[in-house]
Amino acid sequence: MRKAIIFGSNGQDGYYLSEILGNNGVEVTGVSRNNAPVCGDVSDRETVERIVKTIHPDYIFHLAAHSTTAHYALFENHAAISSGTFNILESVKLHSPATRVFLSGSAMQFKNEGHPIDEQSPFEASSPYSVSRIQSVYAGRYYRRAFGLQVYVGYFFNHDSPLRTEKHVNQKIAKAVQRIIQGSTEKLELGNIDVRKEFNYAGDVAAAVWLLVNQSHVYEAVIGSGKAYSIKDWLVYCFNKAGKDWQDFVTIQTGFVPEYQVLVSNPALMMGLGWQPAVDFYQLADMMMEYK
Repeated sequence: MRKAIIFGSNGQDGYYLSEILGNNGVEVTGVSRNNAPVCGDVSDRETVERIVKTIHPDYIFHLAAHSTTAHYALFENHAAISSGTFNILESVKLHSPATRVFLSGSAMQFKNEGHPIDEQSPFEASSPYSVSRIQSVYAGRYYRRAFGLQVYVGYFFNHDSPLRTEKHVNQKIAKAVQRIIQGSTEKLELGNIDVRKEFNYAGDVAAAVWLLVNQSHVYEAVIGSGKAYSIKDWLVYCFNKAGKDWQDFVTIQTGFVPEYQVLVSNPALMMGLGWQPAVDFYQLADMMMEYK
């Protein structure tokens, strides 16, 4: 049986990827700092080396990160993303060089001028989070070139699922609407609702990752739908689904400055490998609104 290690297995990406791996006959070892089959920190070199040396996996997926670009997470993201990447790659080089390694990247590490972003778009160090992501990619390229390791990078654009926490705006809206349906009179405070981004399904993103690591022609790919919607589009759809007028329940923060006005991918390369998202904007909203 093939074996895989997922570092950062407790998030939504780890959940859906574990499901896909299991359905494809791959034995999964999930590693996370809390409530995982194996408790461990990817930033600890000895822990990572011991796990890799013991399991000799066919695949390693590095998904661990603190999901924020905020400065306060500077050291946590450096440890998880940057140090974690080096710990994994060096352990694979020493003990399991045939392992295929996947590194999660982000749309937020690219220079964003409002145009569709692809693999040729330049990086931009716009936050500590992006710095860590950029370093991780360069580490992957180094180990691929210098030691012949099979290192893949998937640049994730915004993706959600019912497993998201309410610190993410899509889930914040969906959960608030669910409570309002039950009689809540709460006011939902939001920032700039004209921001446009992708509304991808985490299960589709996981499927793209699995496709990517099982071929040997493309090693870095943007993973997104290429379709942008505004937060207002999501807001209107969710409230309409509940038969409510969103303007009765939402207040807009004054002076809110978003990180971007539009963030959208050009996924031509990934789609050229045969991947297509199965869940669209409306199906994702339905899924998150109906999940209990």
